[in-house]
Amino acid sequence: MVDVIPAPVSVVGNSSGLTRLDGNTALQALPGTEGTARWLRATVGAATGLPFPDGPDRPHRIVLGIDPGLPPEGYRLVSDAWPIRIEGGSPAGVFWGAQTFRQLLGADAFRRAPLRPERAWEVPAVAVEDGPRFRWRGLLLDVARHFMPKEGVLRYLDLMAAHKLNVFHFHLTDDQGWRIEIKRYPELTGTASWRARSKFGHRASPLWEEKPHGGYYTQDDIREIVAYAAERHIAVVPEIDVPGHSQAAIAAYPELGNTDVIDTTALRVWDNWGISSNVLAPTDTTLRFYEGVFEEVLELFPADAAEFSTFVHVGGDECRKEQWTESVTAKTRIADLGLTDEDALQSWFIGHFDAWLAARGRRLIGWDEILEGGLAEGAAVSSWRGYGGGIAAARAGHDVVMCPEQYVYLDHRQAPGEDEPVPIGFVRTLEDVYRFEPVPDGLTEAEARHVLGTQANVWTEVLEDAARVDYQTFPRLAAFAEVAWSRLPAPAERDFAGFERRMAAHYARLDALGVAYRPPAGPRPWQKRPGVPGRPIEGAPPNK
Repeated sequence: MVDVIPAPVSVVGNSSGLTRLDGNTALQALPGTEGTARWLRATVGAATGLPFPDGPDRPHRIVLGIDPGLPPEGYRLVSDAWPIRIEGGSPAGVFWGAQTFRQLLGADAFRRAPLRPERAWEVPAVAVEDGPRFRWRGLLLDVARHFMPKEGVLRYLDLMAAHKLNVFHFHLTDDQGWRIEIKRYPELTGTASWRARSKFGHRASPLWEEKPHGGYYTQDDIREIVAYAAERHIAVVPEIDVPGHSQAAIAAYPELGNTDVIDTTALRVWDNWGISSNVLAPTDTTLRFYEGVFEEVLELFPADAAEFSTFVHVGGDECRKEQWTESVTAKTRIADLGLTDEDALQSWFIGHFDAWLAARGRRLIGWDEILEGGLAEGAAVSSWRGYGGGIAAARAGHDVVMCPEQYVYLDHRQAPGEDEPVPIGFVRTLEDVYRFEPVPDGLTEAEARHVLGTQANVWTEVLEDAARVDYQTFPRLAAFAEVAWSRLPAPAERDFAGFERRMAAHYARLDALGVAYRPPAGPRPWQKRPGVPGRPIEGAPPNK
């Protein structure tokens, strides 16, 4: 039985026939596949102890090649005779085929060194034809609320690659921290990258962690992350939040705030969760400041790194308007622009950066609130408040990424009951995620083509360290990856029992990778957070 996740389109053959690899098994990389060859030697080579020497003339070899007849990210893997062939419609397709090859070798192929040097390595004799359903198969990681050091980010890129996910949404700024070095504005890292303390649990919790929390990525760290992702055919989409979720930036540069309403010099990086009322002032000073930020961001995240690398996320969500309502400066700007109200002012703010990015060959993407007041052609939408934003965007001719909180917010609790650590949000089990359907009902065929794909989001307010991120993300990310990649039937018809059977093998791979996932039977004792309040939301009505 071939227990591959995500499930391939077609597998012919079975595990009763095996092809054995040994120290003489060579690796032949045809033009365009050199990156996958390096990856195979560095990962599978390290785990197996096999050197995979160059060997175009050796009969026992693995051949990597490009077949233009295959879909761009599609691949064909044939291991029932020598040479073993891994062919893709593009370099990315070859890489995804290599990921399947690694899974076929067994869980120990995911370790960093051989367990037993004398072990025999065998791959099932099969022919696999495969390719993704969606082009955008994303994961958002929020490093603003709780910082994840660079090594942790690189690890998550590897975990994404192992699940054939190809877009890393890098949530770099928020009220609680700024995580990217901007050289012309040093206080963004000097002041805005750390907070004096942190709420422990949901924002209604009485508990505090009374120690500083912070960190940031240098520009060279960012370049390394982007290059590491590109080698794995993953696009990195940076998110710089405007005009809301900006208290950390205002704490560093008070002139960015609504200085005619509050004393912004008294602001500090926020130590609580929720939605801050401290938002950016709609001034030319603010626009020029963030144009400077984005100029450096564009240099660090080149448009040609991978598919979807042209996108820059600007947030645009949950912008409270109380300060604008009280601000003479904001009222004057509304009048000067001939706008109707503060909602239109936010639309103008987003529109400014849409035009600014488009003039530089980039595409703006933002949360579905950016639809309010109209959206410029070419901009795309991340639909998080259910399906409604995605439907509206697609019908208006905008591309959309489906990430509704009711289904794919992985910080939400995985089971009812008291054992889930800091239980927040909707209950979304492994099966619930497996039955998620990214394309909303009611779209025409032309409108549905605007659904670029789907994305799972991991927000970290209550995820204080890497182990907590692992627990909330896995195993549900494996189910999500299958939804994003595989051509599954309608949700009610999906074979969840078959997926669970394949997961039995996949848990062993996650163990080999050191992933602190939630076990099927529930959290281990050290994964619980007794006494740390969460905020369960009862029920999760379908929002389609």
